[in-house]
Amino acid sequence: MGLLGLPFLTQSPGFCAKIYMTEATAKIGQLMMEDLVSMHKEFRCFYGPGDSSYPGWIKDLDSQKVPALLKKVVFGESGDDLGSWMRLYSLDDVESCMKKVQVVKFAEEVCYNGTLIIKALSSGLDIGACNWLINGPNASLSYVSNSILVSLHARNFDINGLKGLDVMVYSDFSCLQSAEVTENGCISPNPDNNYLSTISIDNKDEDLAASLLNTEDSLEEMEKLAFVCSCAAESADAGGSTLITITRVGIVLQLLELMSDYIESSSLKVPIFVISSVAEELLAYTNTIPEWLCDQRQEELISGEPWFDHLKFIKDLKFIKDEKIHLFPAIHSPNLITSWQEPCIVFAPHCSLRLGPSVQLLQRWRGDPKSLLVLEDGISSGLALLPFRPVAMKVLQCSFLSGIRLQKLPTLISILQPKIVLVPDAVSQRINLSEMKINSILNFSENKTLHVPRIADNSSVEITTDLASKLSWRKLRQRENFGIARLKGELQMEDGKHRLVTGLEQEESSGKARPLRYWGTVAQEPLLGALLKMGIKGSIEHSTSENGSENSMIHIANPSRGLIETSEMCTAIVAEDENVAYQILQGIDEVLDGI
Repeated sequence: MGLLGLPFLTQSPGFCAKIYMTEATAKIGQLMMEDLVSMHKEFRCFYGPGDSSYPGWIKDLDSQKVPALLKKVVFGESGDDLGSWMRLYSLDDVESCMKKVQVVKFAEEVCYNGTLIIKALSSGLDIGACNWLINGPNASLSYVSNSILVSLHARNFDINGLKGLDVMVYSDFSCLQSAEVTENGCISPNPDNNYLSTISIDNKDEDLAASLLNTEDSLEEMEKLAFVCSCAAESADAGGSTLITITRVGIVLQLLELMSDYIESSSLKVPIFVISSVAEELLAYTNTIPEWLCDQRQEELISGEPWFDHLKFIKDLKFIKDEKIHLFPAIHSPNLITSWQEPCIVFAPHCSLRLGPSVQLLQRWRGDPKSLLVLEDGISSGLALLPFRPVAMKVLQCSFLSGIRLQKLPTLISILQPKIVLVPDAVSQRINLSEMKINSILNFSENKTLHVPRIADNSSVEITTDLASKLSWRKLRQRENFGIARLKGELQMEDGKHRLVTGLEQEESSGKARPLRYWGTVAQEPLLGALLKMGIKGSIEHSTSENGSENSMIHIANPSRGLIETSEMCTAIVAEDENVAYQILQGIDEVLDGI
C-alpha cells in the first residue's frame, strides 16, 4: 500500500535514490497504482475536471457541521490550506516511476555500489512483502517491518536469515493498534504463554523458534475470515447483497477462497463479482509466483491442486456463464450488466469509499438493511459513510493481523540475537525490553538522527589462497602474535568486501637481504644505545616545528659527523661517511621490524 505514494517522490527534481523492491511487490504495486489512476479518471469523467464540480460533501469545509476528523484529513495536523495537496499522478508517471526500480527475486542477493549486499527475506505479511538484510564491509543490518510469523497464504517470516546480525532496525508499528496495555501503560509477555521462562537449555534456539512459530494467530485469522463469510451468507439468505472493499491482496485471495467453498457446499446460489480494472491480471499474476506462497500451498501445487480453491471456479480467468466467480474491469462493463443478479457478493475498490465501483454500489444498497458493507479496521466508518447518509445497511469492520504481536517481540529478539536493536519510541514505551540480553537497545523517533555505535574497529580483507601462500611472513618483535609481509597489490571494494585483486611483488636481493620497509616509530634512546654498541657516539636534541609538531634529532659526533632526524611521518639520515650511514641503518633495523 505504501507503494501508492512512490510516484510523488520520484517526480521530485531532487530525487536520486536507488529503489529496490521484490519482483512480486513491484508487479502487484504497479497494478494497484494503475487501478487507482483508472478510478480517478472515471471520477473526473463523472464530476468534471473543474474546481466548481466537486461533490457536495467537500464543499463548505469551514462549516461547523463538518466533522473535525474530516477537517484534519483535508487540512492536516497544522491546519494548512489545500495548497499542500498534490495532483494525482498519471499512467505515464507510474511507468516512469517503475523504470527507476530495481526488482529483486525471492532471496536474491544484489550489490549496491560494490559496498552493500542487499537481500529480501519474506516477512509473511503478504505475497512479496519482505524484510531487508543489508551486509556491508564493517557490519550487517536487518530492517524488520510489519511481519506475520506464520501466514495462511504467504511464505512464513524468515527467522534463520536474520539471526546473529550486528544491527536490527525494528519498524513494525502495527502492534500499537491492538496491544493489550497494563495499568502502567506497558506490556509484558503473556503470562499464559511465557516463552522465555519455559525454554530448555539444551535446545534453546529450537524451542524458542517453535514457541514463536505457533499457529494460534493464524487460526484466529481464519476464524475472522470465516466470520466474514458467514455474515455475507446470512445477508444473502435474507435477500441482501454484500460489498467488500478490502484491498489487501492476501486477505482478498483468502476471502475469495472461503466464499467460493462456502457457496459451493451450501444451497445458496449467490454469484461473486470481482470488479476492478486490474482484477484479471492481478489474479493471473498471483498464480505464477509459488516461491512467495506458504509451504502448504506449495505442496498443493506439486500435487496438481490449485493454490487457492477459488481458482477452480475461474476457467482461464475469463467470464463463463456457469462460473461462480465473475471478473469485470468496470461496473459499466456490458457483460456485467447482462449477468447481474441480486443478492450477490461483490469485491470492489476503493477502501476510502470515494472512488471506484464501491461508490455506485453503496448508492444502490445504502438503504437496504439486509445488505452488508465490509470495511477494514483503520478506516473511520463514520467519515467514510458521510456522503451516503442515511445508511440502513449493516457495516462490518474487520481487524486483520498486520504485524507481530507486541508480546512476542522479546522472544523474537532472543532468537535473532542482534548486537544492537533499534526500537521506535512508541513501541519501547509500551513494552519493557530492559531484561533482554542484548548489547544495546536504542530508541529512535521521527525526524531525529540516532547515532549507532561502531560494531567492529577493524575490517577484514580477502586474499586468494595462492597469493597468501606466497607471502613471506616475519614476526614482529614489538608486538607479539603479529606477523608482517610485504606485497604490492590493489585494494578494491567488491560485493561488500575488501579484496586484494592484483598480484604479489616481493623484492629479493642476492646475499644479505636489506629490509626496505619498516614497521613502527623510531625511538631515540634505543637507537642511540644500538649505535653506541657499534662505536658511534651522539646526542639527542628535541625541537618544535612551525606547525607545532615535535621533532627529534640525534647528532652524530664520532667517528664522523652525521644527523638522524625523526618525526611522525619519516626518518631522515644524513652522514659524511657512507659506512657510517649504513651502520645507522643497521641500528634502525635492530630497533624496528623491517621487511
